[in-house]
Amino acid sequence: MVFYRNSVRLAIRKIMYAPSRQGEQPSVEVSKDFMMSPNKLHLEASLDKELYSHGETIAVNVHIANNSNRNVKKIKVSVRQFADICLFSTAQYKCTVAEIESEEGCPIGPGFTLSKVYYLRPLLANNTNKRGLALDGQLKHEDTNLASSTIISDATQKENLGIIVQYKVKVKLCLGPLGGDLVAELPFILMHPKPADDPPPLPARNAGAITNAENNENQGIDTDLIRLDTDAGLDDGDDDLIFEDFARLRLRGETDA
Repeated sequence: MVFYRNSVRLAIRKIMYAPSRQGEQPSVEVSKDFMMSPNKLHLEASLDKELYSHGETIAVNVHIANNSNRNVKKIKVSVRQFADICLFSTAQYKCTVAEIESEEGCPIGPGFTLSKVYYLRPLLANNTNKRGLALDGQLKHEDTNLASSTIISDATQKENLGIIVQYKVKVKLCLGPLGGDLVAELPFILMHPKPADDPPPLPARNAGAITNAENNENQGIDTDLIRLDTDAGLDDGDDDLIFEDFARLRLRGETDA
């Protein structure tokens, strides 16, 4: 079920839970050539794991080896949400939900390297006024969290899913207006952990019977829970006498019947 909220965000009602196992650690290597430069600018980026829970911090490992003749002026690391709408027409929303822009260690000149870990934490509280943001929503006017990633088992059935949500970490090296940028992307999964299964509670009727039995045992009362009250009266000899007298009266014709 999907609905639009304040013309700003997309909300997804159904909440999915994360798989039980982690996948392969995301990593990527990219390089960029330059004219009049003998070597390349090389970028390696990786995440500490593939699957994250909502509210968890993402660690992005970045290694830069500048063998070119250009300078890296600053580094931008961001988390982007991609929401593909596959209903009557196809549309895609892109939204940055966490971002770091750093000039620490910059500029990275020719022949220099830089290794650094950047930490990002995508939260709905920091993105309340952004358009095209997909959310996990149980109520129309209640904020919950960013939408969970969509697990696609069959890529040919995308059009049957309605909304497909994906997340990627983007690492961008800014070289200035003449040098351009070097970009690397790392896809990951953001979902709710599966709740632990609680043991079923003891039925109230059984619990009451056990409690009564324990109380009777503590008080020294011998109670037969199987024998009915109607059966207990059949052992009384007075009842037999009453039925015999009634039978004699029937034979003599002295009854009202």
